[in-house]
Amino acid sequence: MSPVHYRFDNGLARITMTRGDQGNPINQVWNSAMLEALRRARHDKARVVLLSATGRFFCVGGDLTVMSRSERLADTLDDIADSLHRVVSEIQRSDAIVVCSVQGAAAGAGFPLAAAADLVLAARSATFTLGYSKVGLSIDGGSSLLVRTLGLHRTLQLALLNERLTANEACALGLVTEVTGDAELPAAAERIAQKLLAGPAHAQAATKSLIRETAAGDAESALRREAVALRRQATLPEATEGTTAFVAKRPPRFHVVSHG
Repeated sequence: MSPVHYRFDNGLARITMTRGDQGNPINQVWNSAMLEALRRARHDKARVVLLSATGRFFCVGGDLTVMSRSERLADTLDDIADSLHRVVSEIQRSDAIVVCSVQGAAAGAGFPLAAAADLVLAARSATFTLGYSKVGLSIDGGSSLLVRTLGLHRTLQLALLNERLTANEACALGLVTEVTGDAELPAAAERIAQKLLAGPAHAQAATKSLIRETAAGDAESALRREAVALRRQATLPEATEGTTAFVAKRPPRFHVVSHG
């Protein structure tokens, strides 16, 4: 079964991550399926894209099981990051308004994936955490997005200390549009989607483009810098120790690999 399901109806493209039993991890199969779904939405001239996920978690980020088994971690991460950046760019450049609904954890690359959307709804169970340094990796997936939304120092705090934002905290910081009960999340996302569909399509697309361009700075260059840094980090012992420790469910011993 594909990790991403696509359905289009009357201007609304529904893109659903389907591997909720695994936490909807990001790997090359996921990237290919997500990019295909977003391109189908563009081909179908979708006015609104509703991005959601099955299971307890929205997205746990990169597939660390795949990474820990890779004999060439730098190449594996390079491939995953490059494809993920195309997904993020497709979301940002799309004429469609992208509405994302988040339940449970949006972790690792799942955090900037959610932040890439135009409107983000969160269940009260939702949490947002980067966690890259926890597994010996540098940030990826759109750190420039988070800096513009959350501010420089809050983004550094989240990236370096691996702290979690609750749904309410994310809403107060401007990342999340609305917080709902978990059971009410699908209906709230549907309500927002239908409200957008009832609005002026061309004006909405133009407004999105103008605001995105104003906020962007040099987002494409930022994504390229992330990819270069991530590849370099993947060649260091920290990354091997971090990913291996995560899969083994033990604390990483970075001080040993960093200085030993």
